[in-house]
Order: sequence, then structure tokens, then C-alpha cells
Amino acid sequence: MIGIIVAMNEELEEIKKYMKNIETKSKFENEFFIGDIGKNKCVLTVCGIGKVNAARTTQILIDYYNPEFIINIGVAGGISSRVNIGDVVVGEKLVQYDFNLTAFGREKGEISDKIGKFIYSDFKLVEKAENIFNENKLEFEIVKGTIASGDQFVTEIDLSKSICDEFEADCVEMEGASIAQVCFLDKVPFIVIRSISDSPNEKNRIDFEEFLQMASKNVADFIFKLLNVKENT
Repeated sequence: MIGIIVAMNEELEEIKKYMKNIETKSKFENEFFIGDIGKNKCVLTVCGIGKVNAARTTQILIDYYNPEFIINIGVAGGISSRVNIGDVVVGEKLVQYDFNLTAFGREKGEISDKIGKFIYSDFKLVEKAENIFNENKLEFEIVKGTIASGDQFVTEIDLSKSICDEFEADCVEMEGASIAQVCFLDKVPFIVIRSISDSPNEKNRIDFEEFLQMASKNVADFIFKLLNVKENT
């Protein structure tokens, strides 16, 4: 069983287009869609927006479905010059940019001695994701990099620049690093993948709404290819 977590219904609907034999179950008011993507048995769910929602849903999925690994997909705001709207960022590492214990001598984003500052996606899944770009003609670019998570929709240009500079991050969103933290603590392999829907520019909510469906489709297509790589290797 492969776990797939998204934050919004728009992302959910794009993934469900690839699913067959769907069965719906409910756990703690969360809906879980169990079905087949290719030859892979998958469980798909919407966690809702924000780090607490994402962490809660991840733990429920792990407790009840014991996934082989978890894929978190969705959209994000691009904050580095390496990415453009529609591109897909493969999160080699994740950081919670708003976690701050610098008053106690820790680095910004550092959670604990056990977890550290960055949490790394499973390197085998990252490698397979990279191979998709090398072996397929895609309509978008693939960037392997850093995804920064925090509990706010970033619109301020200065804030996005500071996150990019401090963490060498390529995009910013609101769930990935908390999903990564739960998976790390539970020893479940994971990968976080984002499609760029906007760039913080103080008016990017409009861009987000305009490009949400396109970005959701791009990342859903990418995941379908990733699962095909999974079943052939």
C-alpha cells in the first residue's frame, strides 16, 4: 500500500483521475480513497491546509494503513530563480522555516538534536523521481531542491527572499515538512513533491487561483509516472 497525501480537493481530483476500483473509508472524519494506480494499491487522502492538519492526517494514515512509503504532493510558491510556474520541485530536503528556537542556541528551523534542521526524503524515491525527467519528454522542468514549510501563505517578497536565502529553498508551502517529520519519527520512507503555482509578489493569490489546476495536473501526471517507475524496478 502506497500512501498519497494532498492538502486540497483540487489536487485530490487530479490524482483520482488515475485511480481505479476506488473504495472510500472514513477515519476520524478524514476520508481515505483506496484504489489502484497502475499495479499499485494506493490510499489517497486530503489533509487540509497547514502543518497540524498535515501531521495529524499522516499519523492516521500510518496507523491504519501501514504504507510502504508516503508521497506528499501539491502546489507551492516558487521562491528561487531556478523555478517557474508549472515546474515540479522534488523535495530532496524539507525545513520548517517558521520553527524558531534561536533563543536557546539552535539554528532557525532546527527542531531537536534527533530531527535536526532539515529532513531528507528517501533517496531511492528521489532518484526515481530524477529518472522520470531523464527518461520522459515532459512539458515542465524538474528541480531537485529544498522545500520550506510554514503556517502562512507567503505573499511578501522580502519574506520569500529571506526564506530562500536562509535555507536555500526553492519553494514555500504549508504541509510538507510536518509530513516529513512524522514519517521520519515513524521510520516510514517518504517523498514530498510540489508543482509551482505562483511566486510571492503581494498579488500571488490571484496567480495561485489561476494556475492551481494546471499545477495540480502537472504534479499528478508526475506521480503517475513515478509509480510506474516504482512498479518496473
